[in-house]
Amino acid sequence: MKKFFYLFTLIFSLLSTHLIAKENIMILKLKYGEVQIELYSEKAPNHVKRFKELADQGKYDNVVFHRVIDGFMAQTGDVKFGNSSSPDFNLSLAGTGGSSLPDLKAEFSDIAHTRGVLSAARSSDPNSANSQFFICFDSAPHLDRQYSAFGKVIKGMEFIDMIKKGDPNSGSVNDPDKIISLRSK
Repeated sequence: MKKFFYLFTLIFSLLSTHLIAKENIMILKLKYGEVQIELYSEKAPNHVKRFKELADQGKYDNVVFHRVIDGFMAQTGDVKFGNSSSPDFNLSLAGTGGSSLPDLKAEFSDIAHTRGVLSAARSSDPNSANSQFFICFDSAPHLDRQYSAFGKVIKGMEFIDMIKKGDPNSGSVNDPDKIISLRSK
């Protein structure tokens, strides 16, 4: 009976680990291809929860990459003013809006802002992140422990690299690329 119990426990733990791992994978569809993102719920649980909630509700669909700086990052996620299929879409205001949900408290961690890392965009107030996020094109150590990193691109970074770049100084993008869809795997 003990052997059966241990075998059952082993199988259950392997299955639950696989389900948890799969639960923390997101699929970002761009016109260039599909990107897989792994989320770090143990490092930034509230940011991951918010990101998944908005994504699975379709809130990120058709949201533009409003600020893209070559060699630095691509920013998106303004679900209020950045959704190109919404009546509230306003490219000049994209980057100033968020969701109807309350802002999140910072969840700074030891995750370095390296190539492919997802992090929460915010104002000068560390506790002002809401729906916007950015993906690093390259390492940005000056952001470490200053922004809440909550995930990383694990497949398809070449498609992130193809996102239309903006003005070299401001990053503002004319006729920007957009998220086709973003969902849990």
